[in-house]
Amino acid sequence: MVVAALALALLVAAAAPQDGGKVAAAADPSDAFFKKGEIPRLKLELAPEDVQKLRANAREYVHCRVRENDKTVYEGVSIKLKGSAGSFREIDDQPAFTLRVDKDDDDARFHGLAKFHLNNSVQDDTFLREWIGSELSRAAGVATPRVTHARVWLNERDLGLYVLKEGFDKLLVKRFFKEAAGNLYDGGFCQDLDADLKKECGKGPDDRSDLKALREACLEPDLKKRWARLDELVDGKAFLTFVAMELMLGHWDGYSQNHNNYRVYFEPKSGKAVFLTHGMDQVLGDPNASILDAPTALVAASLMKNPEWRAAFRKCVGELLPLFDATKLGKKIDEVSRRVAKVLAATDREAAQAYEGRVRDLKNLIEQRERSLREQRTQPDPKPLVFSQDVPVRIEGWHPMSESEDAQVGEEKANGERRFVVACGASGHCVAGYRRAVLLAKGRYRLSGVLKVKEVAALAEEDAPGAGAGLRISGGRREGGLDGTATWKTVQYEFEVVEEQRDVELVVELRASKGRLEVKPESLKLTRHGS
Repeated sequence: MVVAALALALLVAAAAPQDGGKVAAAADPSDAFFKKGEIPRLKLELAPEDVQKLRANAREYVHCRVRENDKTVYEGVSIKLKGSAGSFREIDDQPAFTLRVDKDDDDARFHGLAKFHLNNSVQDDTFLREWIGSELSRAAGVATPRVTHARVWLNERDLGLYVLKEGFDKLLVKRFFKEAAGNLYDGGFCQDLDADLKKECGKGPDDRSDLKALREACLEPDLKKRWARLDELVDGKAFLTFVAMELMLGHWDGYSQNHNNYRVYFEPKSGKAVFLTHGMDQVLGDPNASILDAPTALVAASLMKNPEWRAAFRKCVGELLPLFDATKLGKKIDEVSRRVAKVLAATDREAAQAYEGRVRDLKNLIEQRERSLREQRTQPDPKPLVFSQDVPVRIEGWHPMSESEDAQVGEEKANGERRFVVACGASGHCVAGYRRAVLLAKGRYRLSGVLKVKEVAALAEEDAPGAGAGLRISGGRREGGLDGTATWKTVQYEFEVVEEQRDVELVVELRASKGRLEVKPESLKLTRHGS
């Protein structure tokens, strides 16, 4: 079902990492399960008291029994809810799950897996994007969990079709790396390497000195020293392939563009970092998504400033282009989507018929994406934005971001005008808004916008880059911010670019325990001023 079926692995062998992140050739017991492609029926049986525990604390494991195809029973399985902003659902809705079959018994396995996820795919009505991202990423040599599907029941409630994905654990590390004793870190939710990342497994240092060294290398002001140090700490070839696949897939919610949905593994012998990708249920949404705009995440931004690595990245894109052959990929999509449609038809024939149209739309997007990638490959690298002194330039192309699971981020219309809207959820902790990366030349700048707030209570967080509603740049701090209730007000943020050119991520955000922010998108402008 995977690389061999696509007949593309040989075409990209030169792009696959050789020393780090090398996909293991040896098969393991889980291979047959994913290659077979059958959609199992999984009944999750939870006691009433355990359902109640998940209502009270969705992130704490409880016990359950898993019954597969009404034949095989897995006892002593641990289960909890999963999902981030946009995908999380409560236990009485259509929740996503993480399951551990080895929590009580180290040797227990589900088709060779110790840990797996059941994703509700609420952000992908084709149920295919995570699978496509996984197939193509692994064909490129990027360490990525495998994906299939399952029909799921929670006790007597039929939850329908789910995306089944293997989890990040020691077994996955062993499949991808020659040495599996290194530290594996979870990137968490919209966090870069400067955050306190959770160590998932590994026998490396517990003081996070490996992460600290990599972070400090990215922040080294002397570019020659920075690049020399990064060459020692990062598997450059593997990382360029990782970034190329994220951008070619339009994985805006990945590491390179949103500091999200990634793991980082430090190989024990070389000490070099290799990045792993996941969370690809929103890939291939924008067929014209740029592969040339510079990424903003620490490691990606640092490497892309190096002309040699930038050239190697563009070469890598060319080597990976055969993966996006829309004709070949379309045939594989047809094969998998037929299985999916059969499950959907078992519960709702009209839904199955509508599904066929969604699959056609996805295949059309892939055709458009292939054309766009070929066109972009021939285009020159982006140039810094051009300004006339003290003349504001409207900034478009903002994308939503959230570091809070229940924050509401979206667009509305009022009096015929577009509005960006950010609102706190029930958790009482909202860090969310909109971001836009721009390439700027050396100079002083002013970001401005027209904002309105209602009943905003600013978060009082130690070392936070700001509070309430306001503007800033990623990595920058702002004083003050709008709180309480205030009608439309022009807000400004000043900053300086001291390098000859720099990738800057502009931020419009709400950091609050309650309240609502509205922004007029047309008012978001950038001005270069002063000498």
